[in-house]
Amino acid sequence: MTTLFISDLHLDASRPHITQLFVTFVREEASQASALYILGDLFEAWIGDDAHDETAEQVATALAGLHAYGVPTFFIHGNRDFLLGDAYARRARMTLLPDGSVIEIGGERVLLMHGDTLCTDDVPYQAFRVQSHTPEWQRAFLARPLEERRAFAAQARAESQRYTRSVGDAITDVNADAVAATLRAHGVRRLVHGHTHRPAQHRLDLDGTPAERIVLGDWYEQGSVVRFASACEAALETLPRAPRGR
Repeated sequence: MTTLFISDLHLDASRPHITQLFVTFVREEASQASALYILGDLFEAWIGDDAHDETAEQVATALAGLHAYGVPTFFIHGNRDFLLGDAYARRARMTLLPDGSVIEIGGERVLLMHGDTLCTDDVPYQAFRVQSHTPEWQRAFLARPLEERRAFAAQARAESQRYTRSVGDAITDVNADAVAATLRAHGVRRLVHGHTHRPAQHRLDLDGTPAERIVLGDWYEQGSVVRFASACEAALETLPRAPRGR
């Protein structure tokens, strides 16, 4: 059977056709897989499990349906949904994994990450990431009224877009030395991640040994998926564009 990997869906009420594309993907393909791994940024923003959101409920229902087919779903937090917690994970029947998890497919160890920690040249972002991942920061944020959290998330998205446009592509991409160090630290030769929105399969030379870095694409206009066969043969593919009228 096939193991599926997706990332950077950025699901949001403003793009219902992409949510429908995801629901269809779950129902038609993921239900036949051995497992589904979501490597972060499933949602455009996440301000807490207590915030009612129709898109989030639709997604939870779709993912929970995989459980009936015996298909496990695993989730690694992204930079947009790092506050997604146990309550929502239970509703969606997802298992939360730490960023930098190693799994085995066809006898080969594969490292799974969201990918933002590899972008070490983006110093301002890394500083914010460290701050926002502390328990103190998260408790303080989640204690705010919902409207304050929504306003903060909207402002943060706008500032992120402005910042991304103002810096060079190299700053927001992964650092090659960080990738090599991460592969060595985990003792693996294959890495799958998202975050950068630059889908590709990169062949690497790691200390004289062949290695591979697979980057998933985003779902702003169409889907992106990596399919691993049982023999650990990976294929990065795009899904057909979703009709906007749906």
